[in-house]
Amino acid sequence: MATERITPDEAAARIEQGWAYVDVRSIPEFEQGHPAGAYNVPFMHRTAQGMQPNGDFLAVMAATFPKDTKLVIGCQSGNRSLRAADALAQAGYGELVEMRGGYGGERRGAEVVVAGWRERSLPVAQAAQAGRDYETLKASADQSS
Repeated sequence: MATERITPDEAAARIEQGWAYVDVRSIPEFEQGHPAGAYNVPFMHRTAQGMQPNGDFLAVMAATFPKDTKLVIGCQSGNRSLRAADALAQAGYGELVEMRGGYGGERRGAEVVVAGWRERSLPVAQAAQAGRDYETLKASADQSS
């Protein structure tokens, strides 16, 4: 089954209904700004060798969110989040959607295909809410395993 893709405006509406927003961008990207209230669980980490898969992604997600949690998955433009949402669906998460356009917008060259969260002037934060940064979520997952 294909992952449902929604716009940032639709994602904001779902968040208001109690869905959790998971930002799968790297820690430095998340720290530069993210949707207010977001959790940060990177699908990939930025390294000296470029972007590398986060081998703990599914374990941290499983320790943080029961499989029936309603999740909005987002990234910078919609590429990583679509892959992350597909991985979560394969792991048994059934209530999830992927946000097209991500935080910074989906583009084809210079053309904006889907304006991102930031471009739509939706609520943004610089600092993570308590307990929603990756280091805290990973530490909690490590303790529970």
